[in-house]
Amino acid sequence: MAILGIKRLSNLEKNDYDLGNLLENIFSSRMSKFVHLHTHSHYSLLDGLTKIDQLVDQVKELGMDSVALTDHGALYGIIEFYKKAKKAGVKPILGVEAYVAPRDRFSKESGERYYHLILLAENETGWKNLVRLVTKAHLEGYYYKPRVDKDLLREYHEGLIALSACLGGEIGQSLLENKPEQAEKIALEYQDIFGKGNYFLEIQKHPHIVDSEKIEASLISLSEKTGIPLVATQDSHYPRSTDAEYHDILLAVQTGNKLSDKDRLSMKEDDFSILSPEAMEKKLGHIPGAIENTVKIAERCNVEIELGKVLLPDFPKPEGKTANEYLRELVAERIGEKFSKEEQTPEVQARLEYELGVITKTGFADYFLIVQDLVNWAKDHGIAVGPGRGSAAGSLVSYILNITDINPLQYGLLFERFLNPERVQMPDIDIDFSDRRRDEVLAYAREKYGEDRVARIITFGTMAARAAIRDAGRAMDMSYGFCDQIAKLIPFNPTQGMHEGWLDICLKNVEDLRRIYEANPDAKRLIDAARHLEGVVRHASVHACATVISKDQLVEYIPLQFAPQEKNDIITQFEMHAVEDLGLLKIDFLGLRNLTIIEDAVRLIKELKGVDIDISKIPLNDKKTFELFQKGEMTGVFQFESSGMRRYMKELKPTMIEDLIALVALYRPGPIELIPTFIKRKHGEEKITYLHPAME
Repeated sequence: MAILGIKRLSNLEKNDYDLGNLLENIFSSRMSKFVHLHTHSHYSLLDGLTKIDQLVDQVKELGMDSVALTDHGALYGIIEFYKKAKKAGVKPILGVEAYVAPRDRFSKESGERYYHLILLAENETGWKNLVRLVTKAHLEGYYYKPRVDKDLLREYHEGLIALSACLGGEIGQSLLENKPEQAEKIALEYQDIFGKGNYFLEIQKHPHIVDSEKIEASLISLSEKTGIPLVATQDSHYPRSTDAEYHDILLAVQTGNKLSDKDRLSMKEDDFSILSPEAMEKKLGHIPGAIENTVKIAERCNVEIELGKVLLPDFPKPEGKTANEYLRELVAERIGEKFSKEEQTPEVQARLEYELGVITKTGFADYFLIVQDLVNWAKDHGIAVGPGRGSAAGSLVSYILNITDINPLQYGLLFERFLNPERVQMPDIDIDFSDRRRDEVLAYAREKYGEDRVARIITFGTMAARAAIRDAGRAMDMSYGFCDQIAKLIPFNPTQGMHEGWLDICLKNVEDLRRIYEANPDAKRLIDAARHLEGVVRHASVHACATVISKDQLVEYIPLQFAPQEKNDIITQFEMHAVEDLGLLKIDFLGLRNLTIIEDAVRLIKELKGVDIDISKIPLNDKKTFELFQKGEMTGVFQFESSGMRRYMKELKPTMIEDLIALVALYRPGPIELIPTFIKRKHGEEKITYLHPAME
């Protein structure tokens, strides 16, 4: 081995080779290295079972240090994948399995659908081009699938490495039709598009799929004839070989079939799991360069996505003024609307200075300017806006700018819960609007910042435990009654998103469920299937309220698409946490039915009585209102209309706004147990105690 290395060294310029390279060469030749470059996660809606955690864990467990994510037609899981792979010490290769239109992306002739093509980002330019290609595929080329065409590939090819894909690729289809000359012409065209060394012929080994075996020799011959290198891939759709049956159940669930149905979509003929380097070597090691090229490609792909950087839009300001200066100017102008001269005490001034200092230090002045503008525009146009909720109510600046209607000093609210200089995070103000007119505020934001800079945010529906039981049972052709019996043994999950599956937790803690699982083979099969389906992404939809506003065109940072149900509404392909990770401004525009009712009531009072009512100035000590609360007559009152809340209200018999505040704070899992104690102490039936004298 060392002699071989020295021989190799003698054939090269000495300056181009050092001892480190020599040793690396010697040791690498002893190792079977392979990198998966064609991999689907559960974000390949319909046919991927692998969750991102499972993908990263499996790759790491099998001793690989890199992996690509190439979901079908979209980049949904890329940021989650990037973060989790980096954290695990695995290099994330960012890619997509694109759909290429046979002619151009605008042609929608019957029968003309698409070919597959793997695209991998080599560098930051490639990543930006990948985002643009996927966006245009959705917004311009959608026909059955989001399609690009060769004109787009020519325009955005820089920084991308392309692989010819599976049997669904243009090369695979030509070879299956026994048209080697056509395949050669297509291969050379793709090489011309991406540049020599940036296009590879993808070769897979699925012995039980006749078509895959049929074209293997033709692919090798095509590579030899054109000089286009081969690269080995696996086209994985689930983590382990043992997951094949659960993937088959998932396909049946998604297509509405039963496992017993003939001619349904299935991949059970062969293994499409994440295989080890040794298994891939065994499969395709006989093809020169195919395994080694996976490592070479992986080494070339080095994309760094900057996370956590604040990318706030620039709010339009008077010429020559910075955001901090203009924010101070607005606060000075409007303080008189909230506090008289006498009320502008040293305490108020000190709190304002502190808050403005923190806002300046954290660089969030533009955030406050943007939010106050949206809220004040809505109020100026007669749109009902909520008084403020959450930690934003602790900000005096927000109160003075009319973002909230609550004076935090009056209630001893802490600014640090909202914005903390020790833990700099983008502020998050949830704004409630009348649900009937919320879209007007969104339209105003689009008009002000640009249609291409504002979009609603996608969200993903995942299979919950009970639904996974029922869906898996239907696909497995088990009776509805049997599946329903098991589903009803599973308590509703109080905390979504926990690392351990809810079904696993229930099997440990719910005795009846554990008993039927251990005693009934059909129940075991069903529950095991559901455990694998639980948490898998089922569909994409539009988040109820999350909206992103960007400084630059959104496509500079985020792939876009049409909303699944509203084809004229453009949304992001990244969910809200990924949007926040990128440092973009996410604002929740909540549509609240209760505000619409209030809006209508105010309008009717004006029409019928000629009286203008300012909701933000209604008295908080109205005796008749508290009498209604004491009787529990609160139907239609936000956060107070549930049967449990009405029962507690009758017992509490509130007499001041602080009673209502306390009850809302306590009415949630955990503190809800303390409500009877709170009620007794209000009525003097139990002594008030303190954890520390300072709290008195």
